[in-house]
Amino acid sequence: MTADPLIEIRDLAVEFHGGEQVHRAVAGVSFDIRRGETLALVGESGSGKSVTAHSILRLLPYPAARHPSGEIRYAGQDLLHASERTLQGIRGNRIAMIFQEPMTSLNPLQSVERQIAEVLALHKGLVGPAARERILELLTLVGIPEPARRLRALPHELSGGQRQRVMIAMALANEPELLIADEPTTALDVTVQLRILDLLKSLQARLGMAMLLISHDLNLVRRIAHRVCVMQRGRIVEQAACEQLFRQPQHPYTRELLAAEPAGVPANNPPSDALLEVRDLKVWFPVRKGLLRRTTDHIKAVDGISFQLRKGQTLGVVGESGSGKSTLGLAILRLIHSQGGIRFHGTDLQGLGRAGVRPLRRELQVVFQDPFGSLSPRMSVGQIVGEGLRIHGMGTPQEQQAAIIAVLREVGLDPDTRHRYPHEFSGGQRQRIAIARALVLQPALIVLDEPTSALDRTVQRQVVELLRSLQARHGLTYLFISHDLAVVKALSHQLVVMKQGQVVEQGEAAAIFAAPQHPYTQQLLEAAFLAPVAVD
Repeated sequence: MTADPLIEIRDLAVEFHGGEQVHRAVAGVSFDIRRGETLALVGESGSGKSVTAHSILRLLPYPAARHPSGEIRYAGQDLLHASERTLQGIRGNRIAMIFQEPMTSLNPLQSVERQIAEVLALHKGLVGPAARERILELLTLVGIPEPARRLRALPHELSGGQRQRVMIAMALANEPELLIADEPTTALDVTVQLRILDLLKSLQARLGMAMLLISHDLNLVRRIAHRVCVMQRGRIVEQAACEQLFRQPQHPYTRELLAAEPAGVPANNPPSDALLEVRDLKVWFPVRKGLLRRTTDHIKAVDGISFQLRKGQTLGVVGESGSGKSTLGLAILRLIHSQGGIRFHGTDLQGLGRAGVRPLRRELQVVFQDPFGSLSPRMSVGQIVGEGLRIHGMGTPQEQQAAIIAVLREVGLDPDTRHRYPHEFSGGQRQRIAIARALVLQPALIVLDEPTSALDRTVQRQVVELLRSLQARHGLTYLFISHDLAVVKALSHQLVVMKQGQVVEQGEAAAIFAAPQHPYTQQLLEAAFLAPVAVD
C-alpha cells in the first residue's frame, strides 16, 4: 500500500429533488483511498453510503439528483467534470463496481457466459476461446461449482449467492485499479464470504488494487478494511483505522452500531405436540439433454430430509447457497412438487390436491427475503395486509379494518401509514409490513426465508426482537431459513444444518452452537463468529 491517494474526495454534497422538496443525501463528505487500501463506509440504510460511492462514477439518477458539488479526483483526474467519453473508458475498466442486488443488475435474458464476455470484449477486446478460458477462470475464482455447466445458465437459474458471485466475476474481469463493492456479500454464506474476501485480498496484493467497501456487516468490515468511515444522515461522524475504531469508538452512533449484533435467547415457550412432521422429503429436478429432452440425471436439491417441529418452537435451517434450504421451505408450503411425507396438524399435505390445500393456506404463511419484491407496488399497505383476510373471508369489512390496524400496531408501525405504498418505507419497515401480512391471518406456522439478510444490523436486531416477542405472545411456530448464524442463534430452539440437499447435523440449537460435531458445521461457525470486540 503506497502513500499516494488513488481517489481524493473533498466536501462532496448530493441533493435529490422531488417537486419542491429537496433532500440532502450527502453533505460535506471528505476522504482519500490509497492504492492497495480498503476503505469501508458503514452506516444504516439512508446514511448516504451508496450515494457517495455512485457519485464517483456519476451513476446517480439524473435529473432527480442534482450534479454533485465538491471534488472527486481519480489519479489526479477530475471525475465530476469529466466528459462522458472519458467516463466510459474508466467505468468497468479502471474502476469497477459490484452492486448490491444482482438480480436487477444482471440481464435476465442473457447467459452468464454472454454477460461476462461482453465486459471482456468491450474493454480488453478478448473474444472466442480466449474469452471463454478467462470466463471459466473467473467463475472458478469466485467459487461457482462446475463452472463449465453454468456458462449457459440464465440468472433466474442460479441461487442468490451464485448470482452475486457472477457479478463479482464481471467486476474483476478487467483487474481494476479501484473496486467499489456495494454490499458485495449480503446474499452470500459465511464460508463463501471468506473465500471472496481471500480472493479480494490476493488481488489487492497482486495488483495494488484499492477497494471502497460499503457494508452493514461489521464482522466483514473488521476482517478486510484498513480504515473505516462511519456515516450518519449524509455526514461522516467518525473516521479511523479499522482496529482502533472497533476497540475505541469515539462517536455515540459508532457505539450503537457495534452494539447492534442480534443477541438474546429464543422465546421460552414450553415444548408441545408436533405441529409439522417431515419424513424422507425429496425434491429432485430433472436434467434433460438431447433433441428429445430426455431425463439423463437429477439435481437433488432436497434429498431425504426428516425432522419434527413442535408448536411454539423455532427450527433454524442453515447451510450455504444451493444447499436446498429455500427449496425445503417451498416444498413444505406445497409451492413446488416433492416426494415424501409432510404432516401438518396431523393432516398429510401430500395427499391433498390444490383445492384441499387452499383452506390450510391461512395457517401456513411465509415471509420472503426481499420485502420490496414480495409487496405489490400498486397496493397500499392496508390493502396488502388485508388481502389475505378478504381471500379467506375472515370477518366483515369493518372487522378486517380493525384487524389491519391492530396488527400494524403489533409490529411497531403507525396504523395511519396503511394508506401509503411500499416504496415510501425503509427496508426494515417493509419487512414489518410483510410480517404483519402473515400475522394478521393468525397462522400456526410461519416460514421465514432469509427475512433479515438485506437489513442493517440495527434493524436486524429490531426484527429479531419483534419475531421473538410475537412468538412468546401468540405461541407462533417458525421455520427460520438463514445463512446468518448470529440471527439463527438468537431465535432457534432446534437446528438443521444442510449441505448439498442433505442434513449433516441436527438437534438442539444451543448444543450445536456450543459443540458442533460435523466438520461442515464447525466450518460454518468458525467463519461466522469472530472473538467479541472490547468496546472501551
